[in-house]
Amino acid sequence: MTTQIILRAMKFYAYHGVAPQETRVGNTFVVDLTLTAPLEGAVRSDDLEDTINYAAVYATVKREMDIPSKLLEHVAGRITRALKENFPTITEVDLTLSKLNPPFGGDVHSASVRLKEAF
Repeated sequence: MTTQIILRAMKFYAYHGVAPQETRVGNTFVVDLTLTAPLEGAVRSDDLEDTINYAAVYATVKREMDIPSKLLEHVAGRITRALKENFPTITEVDLTLSKLNPPFGGDVHSASVRLKEAF
């Protein structure tokens, strides 16, 4: 049995980017996250102790999003490392980090980085 926890469209206002305007004004970012972990115990027990707390996952992502970085790749890497550190039962993280309306002069909904890592 493969068990995954999926948190979609977590929105954050943050100050990631290379251009000075991005670090002053900020932008909206969206994180989509899939965590894989052996959670069969929770399937049987209905006990929070046997799973990964979604609110704690969100808090971990938010804490990393609050730290300004130049590159989305760097932010995604930090989030992934923090998740594995805080939730050691995770066996895989699939994370997409998107910057909405990126400021490069085109009509683009978002620019995204996807990081998928197995542990």
